[in-house]
Amino acid sequence: MREYLLVLFCTAAVTYLLTGPVRKFAIIAGAMPPVRVRDVHREPTPRLGGIAMFGGLCAGLLVASQLTNLGKVFTDDPSDIRALLSGVGIMFVLGVLDDKWGVDALVKLGGQMIAAGVMVYQGITVISIPVPGHGPLLLTPTQGMMISVALVVVMVNAVNFIDGLDGLAGGMVCIAAMAFFLYSYRLWYGYGISEAAPAVLFSAVLIGMCLGFLPHNLHPARIFMGDSGSMMLGLMLAVSAISVTGRVDPDLITAQAGGSQTATTHILVPIYIPLLLPLTVIALPLADLLLAVVRRTWAGRSPFAADKQHLHHRLLEIGHSHSRAVLIMYFWAALFAFGTVAISVTHTGRTFILSCAGLCLVGILVLLMPRFRPKAPDAVAPFVPPRYRHGGSAGADAMTEAEEVPAMAELSADDQALLGRLGSGATAVGEHRKS
Repeated sequence: MREYLLVLFCTAAVTYLLTGPVRKFAIIAGAMPPVRVRDVHREPTPRLGGIAMFGGLCAGLLVASQLTNLGKVFTDDPSDIRALLSGVGIMFVLGVLDDKWGVDALVKLGGQMIAAGVMVYQGITVISIPVPGHGPLLLTPTQGMMISVALVVVMVNAVNFIDGLDGLAGGMVCIAAMAFFLYSYRLWYGYGISEAAPAVLFSAVLIGMCLGFLPHNLHPARIFMGDSGSMMLGLMLAVSAISVTGRVDPDLITAQAGGSQTATTHILVPIYIPLLLPLTVIALPLADLLLAVVRRTWAGRSPFAADKQHLHHRLLEIGHSHSRAVLIMYFWAALFAFGTVAISVTHTGRTFILSCAGLCLVGILVLLMPRFRPKAPDAVAPFVPPRYRHGGSAGADAMTEAEEVPAMAELSADDQALLGRLGSGATAVGEHRKS
């Protein structure tokens, strides 16, 4: 565990330190697209945050290769490492091109499939699918390739789809990576399954990449990860799942059941987690995608037409602040991901169900808080947020906040040029006007 933590912290530190210089580079390179109608930020913000993440990934793998135990992953079976670097490299280049110049959707999809195909060719592929009550279902090479490519493409686009609020995609991927780290580490350390070691390493590096980038990306974000970051995170999450699926020998786990049928059924649950965990990770963005398709089709528009009616947009509309909307999405992602992992740990199904029900109730109450704002007494009004004071409202707060940030249309040409160079501008523009 200490070696994994060392890799995690090194990856996070390198990513964090590189993000500042990468932001300056993105501003100089002009990777600052104008604010679109559906965007929630008010000022042009530099992208290319994936460059810092890619640097953290390389640093984490370099440190891991020099450690005693983790170094065996690079020497015993280096195919997974080579395949990961190949796929990430292709996805990274594709994302950088899209962040700077823009890439057609079909070209981007083709690039994602090429990256997934390169990894499959080098050995990262689904070998078999565990079927409850039947056992492992062996797949032909063609079937394994198709399932692996589909999983990579779906995961990459799911992560890219939720990248709509500051810190949302990075935080949700970090939560999913933490859940998968606990799951794969239990397979490797608890059951002695060495095939799970690459997945543990990939998850630790992924957590470090997200933790190192989030301080720069939380609201108000100073830099966006862009497609160079979101597609890379989605690919690594998919690789972690694929590297375990079908490689776990059920006999190694069943041997610990002691002949009990109930224990055997429960102890085999970890085998099926790779099939469930990716679905729980993309549960929110998948639901958002389905709702968007139904909503746009019902309105007579194209399913691919952009709008501001996604889940995170709706959280803002009902009165949640930017930060609270992100935290609510974090909560539900953590509930789905860690709840799935907990299924393979807990032996009391009733306790688990009651706990999940209680957490869901808490989440629903927090979700509805903007519609039920209690008004605090005057004596404690100075110590509570403005929305809970008498006469305060989310609309008034929004008006005050909007007044603090001048609209782009009201700025002079010199101020707009200065704002475009700085990438964050409300304070800087105000000082420029005074001078």
